[in-house]
Amino acid sequence: MKKLILSCALALSVNTVAQDFNGYIVKFKKGSKLLEQKAFKSIGDFEKLNLSFGDFAKLSNVDLSNKAISELMNNPEIEYVEPNWIIKVDPVDTNKEILDPKFSQQWGLVNDGKNSGGWFSRGKAGEDVNAEKAWDITKGSKDIVVAVIDTGIDFTHPDLKDQMWTNDAELNGIEGVDDDGNGFVDDIYGYDFANNDGNPTDGHSHGTHCAGVIGASHNSIGVKGVMANVKLMGIKFLTDSGSGETIGAIKSVEYATKMGAHITSNSWGGGERSEALKEAIQAAQDAGTMFVAAAGNSRADNDARPTYPANYKVDGIVTVGAMDGKGNRSSFSNYGKTSVHVFAPGSNILSTVKNGGYKKMSGTSMATPFVSGVLGLLLANEPGISITEAKERLMESTVLNSSLTKYSAAGRVDAFRMLTNERN
Repeated sequence: MKKLILSCALALSVNTVAQDFNGYIVKFKKGSKLLEQKAFKSIGDFEKLNLSFGDFAKLSNVDLSNKAISELMNNPEIEYVEPNWIIKVDPVDTNKEILDPKFSQQWGLVNDGKNSGGWFSRGKAGEDVNAEKAWDITKGSKDIVVAVIDTGIDFTHPDLKDQMWTNDAELNGIEGVDDDGNGFVDDIYGYDFANNDGNPTDGHSHGTHCAGVIGASHNSIGVKGVMANVKLMGIKFLTDSGSGETIGAIKSVEYATKMGAHITSNSWGGGERSEALKEAIQAAQDAGTMFVAAAGNSRADNDARPTYPANYKVDGIVTVGAMDGKGNRSSFSNYGKTSVHVFAPGSNILSTVKNGGYKKMSGTSMATPFVSGVLGLLLANEPGISITEAKERLMESTVLNSSLTKYSAAGRVDAFRMLTNERN
């Protein structure tokens, strides 16, 4: 595996532009002391990564023509070397800012046909996640933590400020001190791995939009989230321009797991397959954290052409496609009869954005947090349900909409059917 991964990297250095990846991820075999050897350090700059599922380092400032690279590849103490891929926010369509948002415009929660159509046509009533009936059973729980791994969250937003997860030791501690000893300083609402600080403020809006879909307060202003009661953990690894590195994604998943997130919502993708990121997601699953992933917006068949992280073969991943207000696959949405598990609303979705605002956006990025929120309702209603059981319930309770079932392993998500265990 070492040779295969690194040979791909060498080919990419010739065939792709530099911004496709930034340095390399090196996994050492257990007990290796290579990082302590002076001669080994001459290959390039190594930054040791403190991860729970193995010994890793980031390698940068390395000359690919250097013979030391081949020596690194063949070193018996190295398990594998792979590119540190650049990851980007899933592209979205952004509509004009909404100054007077209303719940009646949120067709993904309650679709009456009028609120989900276009200029010249109506949507289809009932093609939504069936939120109102689900809320008669549960509106969530403050015991459930959903980590939004993205561009951060505007945690001062009036619709989000009361929904934020807080690290009480840091909130009540001393500024500039790692009060809880978790290795991160002042991580009150989460962490920023793009800038390596404890302030995951969103300067982009993408992460804030996703957070609002999951858990905007039911407070008579603005919009409503799928969950009225939830704790949203803000984890930023994508910069304010919307891009980041695989290593940042790995650190984000690791942080969410370490700090007790039940679900991570992941509306991003890009780069090629990363074994290290797959291992991070597997470690999260082993610790009890679900991973909800966007299928992608390139109108492609993920069965034929995998996209990551959506296509990793990890049981705890739920991959989500986007549908429009008529119950059809959104024109931009990726699909896959085996690799895309479910569909959820993703076209013209109204939610929160930075600086206390509201906008409509479109993308599998928007469909993903709908599913994160629906799963959050299930975990709130049935504490202790396993990841395997939750994923099975989600998929087997979907509405088998004929226009969607040909594009996914199941159908359209229905929160009420899931909570009542109504299966196909």
